[in-house]
Amino acid sequence: MKKIIVCGLLVLSLSGCMGTKEKPVTTEEITMAESGISSSGKLEFSNEEEVKGLEMKSEESKKEMEEIGVIETKFGKMTIRFFPQDAPGHVENFKKLAKGRFYNETTFHRVIPGFMIQGGDPNSKDDDRTNDGMGGPGYTIKAEFNSLSHKRGIVSMARSAHPDSAGSQFFICVAPATFLDGQYTVFGEVINGMDVADKIVNVPRDSNDNPIEKIPMTVSIISVSVQP
Repeated sequence: MKKIIVCGLLVLSLSGCMGTKEKPVTTEEITMAESGISSSGKLEFSNEEEVKGLEMKSEESKKEMEEIGVIETKFGKMTIRFFPQDAPGHVENFKKLAKGRFYNETTFHRVIPGFMIQGGDPNSKDDDRTNDGMGGPGYTIKAEFNSLSHKRGIVSMARSAHPDSAGSQFFICVAPATFLDGQYTVFGEVINGMDVADKIVNVPRDSNDNPIEKIPMTVSIISVSVQP
């Protein structure tokens, strides 16, 4: 990390040299002195602590920003960190859908203990449970299979038999599922709130693994500061 180096300390003098007639101090000079600005327009500091304080503020402004996903449910929130370097198209697609409120009021329509929870189907918004798991955004995206493994907490895209058939549905692993590696696109990971996923996966469900009581979600994308 590059440090911001602040110019050396300057001494502010409002009076003339010894032995010469003092020059009257103007209102403008007093204001500049109080604000730490010299007549040359440069910032001046009275002590080392002020310099360090400015350096810290400069470092704060240099922090990088990262977009993360937040899935809110009645059981709590799950925070997702994305892997744009491994699945740029899938990350961009998920963010676009979330920012467009596509996921809001969709449900986790498939939950299997010891495996995963799946959601993101717009069909799950209605009361017809027979079509849950069959919907999407009206388009598909190209697969981005990568070397990331389906461990607990991994967020990956659901698809049909065709590799390039993912659209909006995603799943979160509640246990390692390495047999999916290289066949489904991993694009994120839950970094906070896996206890929420554990609660969701254990709710009562029907013969199609669809929760008896709906579990709707709200998905948002927020920016947070991270250390470079």
